[in-house]
Amino acid sequence: MKILYGVQGTGNGHITRARALSVEFKRLGVEVDYLFSGRAKEDYFDMDCFGPYQAFEGLSFVAKDGQIDLWATYRKASLTQLIKDVRGLDLSSYDLIITDFEPVTAWAAKRQNKPCFGIGHQYAFGHDIPKYKGDKLGGWILSRFAPVSRSVGVHWHHFGKPILPPIIQRHPQMGHPQDDQVLVYLPFENSEEVMEWLEQVPEYRFRLHCKDIEPGCYGNVEVFPFSRDGFQKNLQECQSVLCNAGFELNSEALYLGRRILVKPLHGQVEQLSNVIALEHLKFAQGAYELNGSVIASWLASSKVVKVDYPDVAKAIAEWIAAGAEEPLESISEQLWRSMTATKSVDFHQLPISMSIAS
Repeated sequence: MKILYGVQGTGNGHITRARALSVEFKRLGVEVDYLFSGRAKEDYFDMDCFGPYQAFEGLSFVAKDGQIDLWATYRKASLTQLIKDVRGLDLSSYDLIITDFEPVTAWAAKRQNKPCFGIGHQYAFGHDIPKYKGDKLGGWILSRFAPVSRSVGVHWHHFGKPILPPIIQRHPQMGHPQDDQVLVYLPFENSEEVMEWLEQVPEYRFRLHCKDIEPGCYGNVEVFPFSRDGFQKNLQECQSVLCNAGFELNSEALYLGRRILVKPLHGQVEQLSNVIALEHLKFAQGAYELNGSVIASWLASSKVVKVDYPDVAKAIAEWIAAGAEEPLESISEQLWRSMTATKSVDFHQLPISMSIAS
């Protein structure tokens, strides 16, 4: 079997899922080529595990000061180049296309009538699950951005649907997390403003990952560049995580047992929906606006949650290598049944549905 795996490269969460699956595909001897889109090739880092991958411009959203900038997104989008890339991508040598919300591979597969599996968090929203409903345009884009012939959605809860648990790249535990240390990853916010918020909470030490402030120590804030290994080290050593409401980092934080505060990217339906789910499940605290007082209150009052998610990457890779014949409902049921949770969550007592208007 030969697979082309398309990965949305705008954020690092999609890439993290692909890393986890790449290990399992390699173990099983499945031949996989990788294609990334959404940022310039020179902006990717720590990509050796993917071999000689392709990089396309694709489509991505532009964010400024914690909010989607629709006008800038429109100006940046090159639909002509997207159409050219879709038409020029030859899929004839591949048996299966996989896309993690990557549009070039998805639309090329649709055009060439190739089987295409969508594996990722966005595909969970194809089911009737908790989601933000106050943005009809955003919801429409989410459902049509990267069309697939078969979807494999992942989420923090199954909500009574054939959805799988998160795909997590597992790392060896490195010591015990320190209660006064906080990992901060808010790439869609103004970094200077973030620094001001953190400086207002001097009793904690913050490890901020960003690309627009020179690395170094600034009072109670230490700034780090983007680095997979450096980020994982800080995630292991910090008891608390302050981040946007993306899926993958929050999944890793839950798996490790971290105190979490999320701020959604305004105008992004997925992140707004994630806040609703996290708060409903009592997995994390959400804040639609941040300042020093909000951060201090969260650190003083919130509880640590740990969810022991199973090895989903292994299950998906083996399922695909075996021909994907077993019903997804069966895979889902097996994985959720194997789960346990500790501390403040009794996972099997969580509600499977809820009514959300907006």
